[in-house]
Amino acid sequence: MSDDEPLPLAGLVVLDISSFIAGPAAAVALADFGADVIKIEPPGEGDPHRQNYKSPNYPHREGTNPDDRVNFPWQLDGRLKRSLSLDLKKDGARIVLERLLKRADVMIVNFPPPARERLRLRWEDIEPINPRLVYCSLTGYGETGPDRDRPGFDITAYFGRSGILDAARYEDGPPGISLPAQGDRATAMTLVAAILMGLRRRDRTGKGGWVGTSLYANGVWANGTSAAGALVGAKLPARQAPDKPRNALTNLYRTRDDRWLQLLVVRDDRMWGTLCDAIGQPDLATDPRFTDREERKTRSLELVRELMPVFASKTYAEWEAILSKTGIPFGVIGRVADVVTDAQAEHAGLFAATTNPEVPRTVNNPIRLGFARPRTSGPPPAVGEHNDAVLREAGFDDSEIAALKKSGALG
Repeated sequence: MSDDEPLPLAGLVVLDISSFIAGPAAAVALADFGADVIKIEPPGEGDPHRQNYKSPNYPHREGTNPDDRVNFPWQLDGRLKRSLSLDLKKDGARIVLERLLKRADVMIVNFPPPARERLRLRWEDIEPINPRLVYCSLTGYGETGPDRDRPGFDITAYFGRSGILDAARYEDGPPGISLPAQGDRATAMTLVAAILMGLRRRDRTGKGGWVGTSLYANGVWANGTSAAGALVGAKLPARQAPDKPRNALTNLYRTRDDRWLQLLVVRDDRMWGTLCDAIGQPDLATDPRFTDREERKTRSLELVRELMPVFASKTYAEWEAILSKTGIPFGVIGRVADVVTDAQAEHAGLFAATTNPEVPRTVNNPIRLGFARPRTSGPPPAVGEHNDAVLREAGFDDSEIAALKKSGALG
C-alpha cells in the first residue's frame, strides 16, 4: 500500500440527491475511497436523516434528552461530503443542477418515481444532459409494477415483505422488529457495486446508463435460501424457542451471567463424547437415551433439559475458555457494547477514527483493499456549507449566486 498512490475513486464527482440512509450510505463508501461527493439537499433542515439522532428509536446515552444527544448517525452517513442546499422545485435550481450534471460522473437518487417525474430527474431526463453519467436509483419495491410508487423503508420492504421477519420468529410468536437501518446498510453496498459496474462499462464504451436496485430485491436476496426453496415448493420449518429445540446440539443456552451461547455441534457423530467431557457430564455420553445420533434429535426436549442447567452454571467467559480448546463450534450472541471494545473488531478494521471531537470514532465501510485505505473524515457538513465553492466550480459568478439565493433556489 503506497501513500503516494491516489485513492481508487479520486477524481470522480458524485451527486448525492438521496435522503435518509441507503443512498447516502452508498455515497459515503464512494467518498471514503476518494470520490468528491456533493450532497444536494433542501434548504433549511436539509436531509431529514440529519435529525434522526433525536428519534426515541435510535441509541442514546442514558439520561440525555433529544437536544443533548450527539449526532453520530450524521457523522456516519454525511462524512466526507460537500453540502449544496438547493430547492429542486424552484426553476433556478434546474440551471444549477444541469451544470453540475455535465461535470458529474455519478448521480444517486432515491425519490419515488412520481417525484422523479415531477422534478425531471428520471434517467431519460438526465441522459441528454450527460450521456456519460452513471445514473443510480433506489426504490422501495422496484422501478415498475403495481407498487413502484409505494414509499419503502428497510423495515417494510427489506425485512417485512421479503419474508425475513416472519421466517425468523419463533413458532406462534409475533415477528421481531429489525434495528435501525440494517437493511439500508446492506442495500447501500449493492448500490456501490451497481455504480462500479456502470463505471466499468463506461470505461469500455464511453457510455453511461441506468443502474439501481430496490430494498425489496435486497431483502429477498438476503433471504435467498428460503426464497429459492419457496420457488420449488419447499419451506423452512417454524423456528423453535431455545427451551424446545428440534436439535438440542444446535441451540441457544443462557449462561450464568445472562449471556447466550450458541452451540453448533453439527457433527455430533464425531463430537458427542468430546462435548460431554468438556461440559463435565461424561455420563451423558453413555446415557442410553442419547447414545445414538437420531435418538439425540428425537429426544431433543429431554436432552435440552439436561443441558440447560449445565450451561447456566458458568459464565460465558468460562465456557469460552473451556470450549475453545475442544474444536466444538460455538459462539456468543454478542452485544453491540462489546463490539466497540473487541480486539478482533480492531484487527478487522470495523471502526475508523475521525477528526471530529464530538464523534471521535465511527463505523468504517466494509470494503477492504490491499492498495488503499479510506480517508479520515472530519465533521460532516452543515446544510449548504459548500454552496459558494460548488457553484463557483460550476462557473457561477457572485452576482449569479446572489440571484439564486434571492430567488430561494439556493438555501
